[in-house]
Amino acid sequence: MTFAEKLKSIRKQASLSQEQLAEKLGVSRQAVTKWETNAGIPDIENIMAISALFDISIDELLSNEMGAKKPTDYLFESVTEYDINEPKRYDMKFGGAKRFMMYGYEGEKIRVRLVSNTLSTLQNDFKVKIDDTRKRIDVDVKRKNGVLEATAKEAVCIFLQIPSPYIGKIECSANAETVEIRSLECDSIELDVKTSNIVLEDISGMVEINCNLDLNVVCDSFNGEVAINQVSATSKIHIPEDMVFTAVSKGIGTSITYEKDGQQAERFDTPDAENIIELNGIKSELVICTGKEKG
Repeated sequence: MTFAEKLKSIRKQASLSQEQLAEKLGVSRQAVTKWETNAGIPDIENIMAISALFDISIDELLSNEMGAKKPTDYLFESVTEYDINEPKRYDMKFGGAKRFMMYGYEGEKIRVRLVSNTLSTLQNDFKVKIDDTRKRIDVDVKRKNGVLEATAKEAVCIFLQIPSPYIGKIECSANAETVEIRSLECDSIELDVKTSNIVLEDISGMVEINCNLDLNVVCDSFNGEVAINQVSATSKIHIPEDMVFTAVSKGIGTSITYEKDGQQAERFDTPDAENIIELNGIKSELVICTGKEKG
């Protein structure tokens, strides 16, 4: 288990939110998010503070960390950065990747990091183009030298950092095995994706997901609305047990059902709740799940 996984696990066991842990440690919530998403490791003073807070040894916190897979544990990388100094609308197209992760941070640059352990020609085979047009930022990742999308989906991961103070509306397309959106607060995020797995963590605002594949969505620490738009698909969304939400089904032949602890359950949403889970489309089903899966 990595340090990030251990920190998240012991924080949840202590029933602390990221904000509460950050307050106890005297750091920002974004710092805790960075640690829990494998985007960085705390300095020794914070490691010692975490050790004391949870009564766990430093050795145990860091054991196996050197051999664990982290965003920094890649042999090859290509990084593109661009300064942002005002709120922008983001329109981004990333193409194929094995893993795509987008998250906000307290900085002033948009940062696109492509990494691989097998593609030594990464820097020459991919071009990241960033265009700044008035109130909009366009990001486009292009493959070169005959590299196939299938190769990108097998060998390349993309980590995207967006400066939290300057986030407006986000439109993003990607074709990845896993799509992760973490630590973002904005008006709306529209995801046009080909994926089977989506992670939403520490999100505030509206997230609209356009995908016609069967989805498995893991939703944690969410405040706002998740709208899933599908045609002829059957998907699941996993939510925290204490999440208060209302569910809405729209379109033609769409339906929403419920599961608790892996078993079918009666409807357990709350009418007129502020958090909304919405299914739109044609002949699609969504199962809203909470608790532990069977097995």
